[in-house]
Amino acid sequence: MKAYAIDHYGALLKRHDLPEPVGGPGEVVVDIMASSVNPLDEKLRKGAFKAILHYKMPLVLGHDLAGIVVAVGEGVRDWRVGDHVFACVGGDRIGTFAERIAVATGDLAPMPVGLDPAAAASFPLVALAAWQVLVERAKVQAGQRVLIHAGSGGVGTVAIQLARHLGAHVATTVGTSNIALARDLGADEVIDYQNQAFEELLSGYDMVLDTLGGEVTAKSLNVLRPGGQLISIAGPPDPAFARMVGAGWIVRQLIRLGSASIRRKARARDIDYSFLFMHPDGSQLARIGKLIEAGILRPVIDQGFSFDETPAALERSASGRARGKVVIRRMM
Repeated sequence: MKAYAIDHYGALLKRHDLPEPVGGPGEVVVDIMASSVNPLDEKLRKGAFKAILHYKMPLVLGHDLAGIVVAVGEGVRDWRVGDHVFACVGGDRIGTFAERIAVATGDLAPMPVGLDPAAAASFPLVALAAWQVLVERAKVQAGQRVLIHAGSGGVGTVAIQLARHLGAHVATTVGTSNIALARDLGADEVIDYQNQAFEELLSGYDMVLDTLGGEVTAKSLNVLRPGGQLISIAGPPDPAFARMVGAGWIVRQLIRLGSASIRRKARARDIDYSFLFMHPDGSQLARIGKLIEAGILRPVIDQGFSFDETPAALERSASGRARGKVVIRRMM
């Protein structure tokens, strides 16, 4: 089986010939028609989470897929050979930059009807991240005010649409060239970060989705009301995350120290800061699929690459210039 993998952290993505995957109990084997690239893939390539997530080398990257079930493992009843599915895989199961992969059935959802496989593959990780922030953790309600950073990125383009569907008043930050896109996706207020300071223009918000980290995380406290929520997928991981992944004592202390400043500043303003690391969930993805079929969520695709161009696709995503998602088409 052909796949694109790294041989050690920091190495370039290269083509490998690897053994065919075998579906174990509760798994199916999926022939991958399309995948997509996320910033997380580049972080993993560089070894950003090597102290927490332990992978064997060579490591096949990739979290998103759309494809066809070609084999089912023992005990699988809900899926059959020939089913069209899409999924986000995580933990030690990543590896969608490949021809085939074994996937836990709990990660799978039916591919949205009428959607091109590449468009379907653009959704899973970013849509699940948006869902888990806005629906699962923040429990956004109609009439609330939500700020979504980087509204032209993969998570941002989905989060704007989902927050609007939930009835929220949505603000977002984008570059000058993406103002029209953000408005078209449904943002009520669009801040041009190249010429405006969001922390000076917005106030009284109920929730911020931080997709950028760095100084943006701290500045986001200024726009929130007391009792508001700052949920980051890019800022410092918090102790709750360390406990969730079962980090060792030393790593837990490092994570505690690394997030101490932002947590202290948030407490001083009566704001709840938390870090979210997206987890695969087929049932949530199935609900997202229904929203896609209803036209409530639509894909935003930056550029498409062939399977043989997978390293270039990763490079494009890592450039930070992608508008929406970078997709990889294996079957044309």
